[in-house]
Amino acid sequence: MSRNDKKTSSKKASQAGSTLGDPNSSKIAKSLAASALAQSNTTKQTGANTETLASKVMSSDKYSRETKQLAGSVLSQSNKKR
Repeated sequence: MSRNDKKTSSKKASQAGSTLGDPNSSKIAKSLAASALAQSNTTKQTGANTETLASKVMSSDKYSRETKQLAGSVLSQSNKKR
């Protein structure tokens, strides 16, 4: 399986932390934020289920800019073969 060695940037990790700490953030935003944080300074890659979720967020008009930014970060760290 081809590895993707990208990691979450410190700026994006900070955004993810703020999202997780915000009681008004949606469940989907928090899920994407958790995935982004899990990939900060590790060799972990985005899982298939999270990749599918992030893809749906990116193609929908109902999510905020911040949620889409997290989705983009998560997608950029997905497995190259998927």
